[in-house]
Amino acid sequence: MEGKVAVLGDEDFVMPFSAMGIDTFTAGESADDAAASARKIIEGRYTLVVVAENKAKAVEETFAGLQSAPTPCVLVVPFTTEPEGFATRALSAVLKMATGINILEGD
Repeated sequence: MEGKVAVLGDEDFVMPFSAMGIDTFTAGESADDAAASARKIIEGRYTLVVVAENKAKAVEETFAGLQSAPTPCVLVVPFTTEPEGFATRALSAVLKMATGINILEGD
């Protein structure tokens, strides 16, 4: 499968990806700025979207309708010095959808 990759986050997060030639989108300071960047990514028909954890809550609703679609694959990765747990919860939800069980939670 061939496709485009987008990276969404603060300037510090996206800078290394930009240097590699990957399409980057700065999330801005407000949740509205982040959501606007997320909408641009959706319109751009990207296959993989990497989102910095500290911006994930701001774009969660924008990307929510895409979770059952095969693309884009939205991957939340930790970036802040103190992880918020959002990346782990997002990965857990995807794994549960794929396997039918919650692998990451110890019950």
